[in-house]
Amino acid sequence: MRSSSRTSTRSSDVHRSQCSSASGAFSRFDARFVAASIAMLIGLLASGCAKHVGVAHSVPVGHSETGLASWYGDPYHGRQTASGEIYDMNEWTAAHRTLPFGTWVEVTNLTNAKRVSVRITDRGPFVDGRIIDLSRAAAKQIDMIGPGTARVRLKVIHAPVPSRSTRVPAP
Repeated sequence: MRSSSRTSTRSSDVHRSQCSSASGAFSRFDARFVAASIAMLIGLLASGCAKHVGVAHSVPVGHSETGLASWYGDPYHGRQTASGEIYDMNEWTAAHRTLPFGTWVEVTNLTNAKRVSVRITDRGPFVDGRIIDLSRAAAKQIDMIGPGTARVRLKVIHAPVPSRSTRVPAP
């Protein structure tokens, strides 16, 4: 009897040993799979964002763009913008994909010729085909609240002076 109990103990020890090494191999594989999946997901997200928001670049005063504007309000009111400022939908501000923060643009509603000057404080819009997201106050100024969007022309009226850290040194 003793010998059979020893044999069964030994075989269960072997079984435990095989299971633990198999599960160890599986968990190593699993960890690598998860790490690769996360890396791929980050890459996909980064490439998806890249098409919507470009790198900020300065443009000369007088530069203009024509396209579709939209506005944003309540869900974002009181939240931090991409520039670090707190969004206030009652101020004349806007989001643009590439204009530097602090750039002032004059926005003209091409339907009614009404104008408003806004400061770029955020990034966006995140909807294809739109060139600027206005604050609620700015949208109201040019009668854009009801329709939600309007065809506009942007004109840079003041470009911020680059700080020393962003200036390119002279050759």
